[in-house]
Amino acid sequence: MGGLQRSLPNTADLVARAKIKGATTAALIDLDTGEIQDSFAPALKLPPASTTKALTALYALRTLGSGYRFKTQLLATGPVENGVLKGDLILVGRGDPTLDTNALDELARALPDAGISAVAGAFYYDGSHLPDLKSIDPGQPDHLGYNPAIAGLNLNFNRVYFEWKRQGNDYAVSMDARSGSLRPQVRVSSMSVQSRQTPIYTYERREGHDHWTVARGALGREGGRWLPVRDPDGYAADVFRTLAAKHGVTLQLAQSLPAEIPATRVITDRNSDPLPTILRGMLKYSTNLTAECVGLTATQSLGIAPDSLSASGRAMASWFAAQMPAPAEMVIADHSGLGDSTRISAKDLATALTLDGAIKDLGPLLKPVTLRDSQGNRLASSPTAIFAKTGTLNFVSALGGYIVSPSGRRYAFAIMSADLDRRALLTRAQRERPEGGRAWARRARKLQNDLLLNWTRGLLA
Repeated sequence: MGGLQRSLPNTADLVARAKIKGATTAALIDLDTGEIQDSFAPALKLPPASTTKALTALYALRTLGSGYRFKTQLLATGPVENGVLKGDLILVGRGDPTLDTNALDELARALPDAGISAVAGAFYYDGSHLPDLKSIDPGQPDHLGYNPAIAGLNLNFNRVYFEWKRQGNDYAVSMDARSGSLRPQVRVSSMSVQSRQTPIYTYERREGHDHWTVARGALGREGGRWLPVRDPDGYAADVFRTLAAKHGVTLQLAQSLPAEIPATRVITDRNSDPLPTILRGMLKYSTNLTAECVGLTATQSLGIAPDSLSASGRAMASWFAAQMPAPAEMVIADHSGLGDSTRISAKDLATALTLDGAIKDLGPLLKPVTLRDSQGNRLASSPTAIFAKTGTLNFVSALGGYIVSPSGRRYAFAIMSADLDRRALLTRAQRERPEGGRAWARRARKLQNDLLLNWTRGLLA
């Protein structure tokens, strides 16, 4: 392209017209030459929010390989005699972020299929494959389902479903691990309805359980929502025990696996979908848990044993720095972008997307972007293809991906805006729906649209 046509608005003018409080960084890079075609404050480092997930996907594909599958296992420490397992049963999780109750039910069904009708020993669970982390971002409100804990065993994205229904002057409440047609009740989380207006939820971890309360004034006649669990391993084991009983096998209360156990044999394995399928879902629905499990597992494949998301983020940043054609100074605090401590410039984010073969790996996994005209109407068709990952936090908005011109010329781009001063003033309780947040985000998204529209007009010239 050799730069935009002079008759088109320049990027600085578009940024100024947007009147977004805070800062903006943007870069457009030719994939074939590596040259920056257009930019605005390209070296400025801002939080990339969920566009981090595009980098995580590339990191995982290159380190784990496209054929990688997560594994969940049932192990036994003894033989089966007359239908009785003469030993202990162990549920082992190796980080699968997509395990749901239906899949756990398949594992439970494997017990009678293996001729097991009773277990003489203990029932253990082992989620030590990934570090035990109680949340992704401790600064978020307790009740947000997109900020769950992380462990080797992850069930239903480490969320429990809270459902309520008015009965006379009171409410009937339940906590279950639903997926498909299954609705197993859980014992690791409880809910109490309290006569108050605010706060809507309170949370306390007590005696090995999650104890929630909810304000009566916030409940209508009936409804439901997902809440996070803080002990994913215990949650998965609790639900598995319920499902095993459904299949006629009674298990003792689950216990965390001791450091040393006797030799084991495999009763059954369950493999996840291939990695690209998992990543496609992660990028489409922006699932934070998936990003963290994938990123941690990718770091482990490099021979590093991270004990925190920030440690794994540093490993990912180092990996990218080694791949980049020029020095890059990324600060990566997690793999999902949920926290705001990550700092990447638009130039470095776009450059990472130009790595050899990156568009081939990531392109099919990203969502197409439809642009809008000056009146806000969707442009029904365009010979230029755009596919990208969005990113949104309170007073942070980002977009990164690819543009393919009608001639087949390919470009990587990144656009990030953030009002970090305003974000820093938010209390923990305000982070779900802060005043002014939606209006700010609309302006940021309009700027992204206008920049892309301007760039595509330049590409078409």
